[in-house]
Amino acid sequence: MTGKPSQNTHPWRKPLLAAEFIALAILVGSMAMLGQASGGGQVDPAWLLIPAGASLVVFLSFLGLMYLRWVASAEAGQSRRQKILFGLLALTLLGVWAYAIAQTWQSLPG
Repeated sequence: MTGKPSQNTHPWRKPLLAAEFIALAILVGSMAMLGQASGGGQVDPAWLLIPAGASLVVFLSFLGLMYLRWVASAEAGQSRRQKILFGLLALTLLGVWAYAIAQTWQSLPG
């Protein structure tokens, strides 16, 4: 698998990569900020929307890049099978994300 990168890269690849890494930086930064802000007291639950939104953008851009790699580049004969498997994986990952966000909100005091 060593060789030249593909000459026909998809136009969405770079924006998805940029979105993923920017959202990851926002996620890590917001978690560090919330960790320091909650030193002894409570943090306003509205501030949790920042890491929740950033984590959703990370997941969605990750799924977009995975779609480009697995489905968009698949051969015509395997395209349907790839789409079904990708759809199941995407639903599973987004379901786990939604469950984690719901559990976080339910565990908040008040």
